[in-house]
Amino acid sequence: MSNGLRYDAAVIGGGHNGLVCAAYLARAGMKTVVLERRHLVGGAAVTEEVWPGFKVSTASYVVSLLSERVVRDLELPKHGYHVYPLDPAYFAPFPDGSGFLLWDDPARAAEEIGRLNAEDGRAYLEYNRQLGELADLVRPLLYRRPPDPAVRSLNDMVEALFLGRYAFVNRRSISRLVDLMTMSCADFLDRFFVDERVKGALAPGGVIGMWGGPMSPGSAYVLLHHRMGEIDGVTGGWGFVRGGMGGVSEAIAASARAAGAEVRTNAEVASIGVKDGRTTGVTLRDGTIFEAGVVVSGAHPETTLLSLLGAEHLPDEIVKELRGFRNRSPSAKVNFALSELPDLVAMPGEEVGPQHPEIMISPTLEYLERAWDDAKYGRFSEGPMIDAVIPTTKDPTIAPEGKHIMTCFVQYAPYEPRDGSWDDGAREALGDRVVETLGEYAPNFGESVIERQVLTPYDLEQRLGLIGGNIFQGEMSLDQLFSFRPTPELAGYKTPVSGLYLCGSGTHPGGGVMGIPGLNASKVVIADHKNAERKRRLREHISSYSRR
Repeated sequence: MSNGLRYDAAVIGGGHNGLVCAAYLARAGMKTVVLERRHLVGGAAVTEEVWPGFKVSTASYVVSLLSERVVRDLELPKHGYHVYPLDPAYFAPFPDGSGFLLWDDPARAAEEIGRLNAEDGRAYLEYNRQLGELADLVRPLLYRRPPDPAVRSLNDMVEALFLGRYAFVNRRSISRLVDLMTMSCADFLDRFFVDERVKGALAPGGVIGMWGGPMSPGSAYVLLHHRMGEIDGVTGGWGFVRGGMGGVSEAIAASARAAGAEVRTNAEVASIGVKDGRTTGVTLRDGTIFEAGVVVSGAHPETTLLSLLGAEHLPDEIVKELRGFRNRSPSAKVNFALSELPDLVAMPGEEVGPQHPEIMISPTLEYLERAWDDAKYGRFSEGPMIDAVIPTTKDPTIAPEGKHIMTCFVQYAPYEPRDGSWDDGAREALGDRVVETLGEYAPNFGESVIERQVLTPYDLEQRLGLIGGNIFQGEMSLDQLFSFRPTPELAGYKTPVSGLYLCGSGTHPGGGVMGIPGLNASKVVIADHKNAERKRRLREHISSYSRR
């Protein structure tokens, strides 16, 4: 029984990719509904009032990768989207009392680094240039539909031919890209820099969200992935969203609604209906049925296909590959309410200064690799990498007057501690270690903490549906990118069930708040929908003609 709820498309999950996809489908004239399990939209890009008056970006915490094409097409500024650019990108303090500001202007950043090491200051310009060139090379591929390597369709052939031509035209750069994608972040940085402090401060972009350390092969690509974004025309720039990261999701949801989409919260999908190899819609946990000829899921591919759909509707090979898709994660979030700003030894001051919006604790490559070593053996890092951001330095409206929010992205933490459990005190011990580490750089920090929230990889899985706590819906390793994300047969956003599509970060081009998976998937859905409509009208025309 459908309860009279009939739509052209039902989108599972109100994360930012699901909302982006829904907005494009609605703008194409498809009657669309978004079904979100939680009480608010956004998935990992949410703002929650964790403590009275403190509106915290509990999971995702800064924006950069969000596609300018999505921002423009969906008119997000008109719907409240506003970004406060971060320049400098961050302040990197060191235990010896030194530090530097990583400005967006390469010359200015090079000058800062040169104060630590003149040779590295000069090298930064070449490092920045090479990384920028490779990002420019990859960026157009983010918007392509990856072909199945087996070339099973005409679309696969078209995309494969495009890639061949693209590789030939850019053949001189492609070899450098392949080199980067297979090497470690440490090896890449060693090509340019000699000062361990400089390498340590630049390395976090290569390991954020990665099950590996800076010396792990493939980590150099993660460094490049985080360079893809753009804020106010600055490539690789980062920023805070007004109102917290929920401001991104709310703006996309508002755009989707303006186009005619319906967005429902507290609507948990329990199953995807299938009849004769085609989707019929979805059923909610409360039994409500939504009929739809198209179902698009922003949930994790494994959740979508093995839990909501069921392995019995899939070829055995796809089931096997999905079960082998790696979702390990070493990332935790520790959020704080503060009475005052950190007074950093390396750059003193409790009034807002350029050192405060973002503070990166990663003093050397060895420090970062040892942090990873702890997680490999089931312990949280004794010396954690901490990316600490204070959004209230740009947007004071999200906390009570005079107070601040600090949200810390922390590595490394295992999904489960080898000894004991998170509930047996390990969670609070992790929080204590973060406070102690920050206190080594800002002695006033411990006393400034009013409240704190500790979210382990397990907690991120339970709250947000991120399997393994992986913030990218699957590891961003070479064998899980492009045509292999999440599997070769599923790389083009379609599934073997007619009318069922994927649009989350578990598809190309992967994780981060970018919206491109949602955009790319919408193109595939709209093209198929238009083709189906043309065939339907042709059949009706032929049927009408034959009755004359």
